[in-house]
Amino acid sequence: MSLRRGPQTRRRFRRLTVRLLVDFVASGRVRCEYATTLGAGGLFVETEDPVAPGTPVKVRFRLPGAERLHEIEGRVVWWQPATPDATRACGMGVTFTDAVAISALARDLEGLDAPESPER
Repeated sequence: MSLRRGPQTRRRFRRLTVRLLVDFVASGRVRCEYATTLGAGGLFVETEDPVAPGTPVKVRFRLPGAERLHEIEGRVVWWQPATPDATRACGMGVTFTDAVAISALARDLEGLDAPESPER
């Protein structure tokens, strides 16, 4: 069973399409996966083993060409299974909860040259 998002709400931050290697810690376990969308408010992590909505996570990554390591606390807010036709990957949506880290990421994303991700 998956937790689906309700009607779309307007995002506070723009969301970019990326292919970014991220480490995330959930339930004491460290995993390395790829994020496919990223904004200052959160990201989508492709994973065949998503964690349950509500689970706190810590995400670590570097933006392309950047030295700063972003370490941001957040929580899983939804997950989705892969579609049979492979139009959507299995994964989970994470919202960031650390206001200071969100501000730093928002500044760094300003200069990142990546396409904006369409709304789903």
